[in-house]
Amino acid sequence: MADSPIILALDSTDLNLCRNLIMDTKDYVSIYKLGLEFFNQNGANGVFQLQESVGGFQLFLDLKLHDIPNTIAGASRAISFLKPSFLTVHASGGKEMIKSAVAQLPETAITAVTVLTSLEDESLAEMGLPSAADLVTSLADISVAAGAQAIVTSPMEVAQLRSRYSSKIKLITPGVRPAQVSDDQARTATPRQALAAGADYLVIGRPITGAKDPNQAAAEIFASLR
Repeated sequence: MADSPIILALDSTDLNLCRNLIMDTKDYVSIYKLGLEFFNQNGANGVFQLQESVGGFQLFLDLKLHDIPNTIAGASRAISFLKPSFLTVHASGGKEMIKSAVAQLPETAITAVTVLTSLEDESLAEMGLPSAADLVTSLADISVAAGAQAIVTSPMEVAQLRSRYSSKIKLITPGVRPAQVSDDQARTATPRQALAAGADYLVIGRPITGAKDPNQAAAEIFASLR
């Protein structure tokens, strides 16, 4: 669905399950996210098979690449045939690393992941790092300067980034949960709260994929945003 802000996280290794989830939710989801769980089992060819089996979809390839620039350039070239709409890299890899991905995939929005939503300020302090709010801002600034076209941040920091960047920079928020859901994410908000703060897209997984009726779950979340 072209005007939906929902990115559905297909966190499974099962090709058939992922196919069924796409077919069940396509009326309410605009983009589908495939990450390390799927990719490590099925590889790039598995992603391609899934695309073929459903007639194509907008792909958010969530590999969180993080290595020296030359390695990231090669890794980006290796998946170029998938034509992902978004490809994630870790912002902490630095400006040159991000530039190397941008150079290889000019038609893809290189998407910089700032601070994982499972981390709180206490955990960051244990690693000798600043608060999430400060670290997200510095990493996002570096990423945008390097050519990243999208930033991944928790709903807690999205408002401060929206005030810094033009609408051309897409802000993507994981850690989005309906009010009644609780899990291993730390810095979270409801879908409506995240959109109100300035998010362009909401990454949602288990509240839909783990529901008895994924179609109904997706429909209810989509309706809550209207």
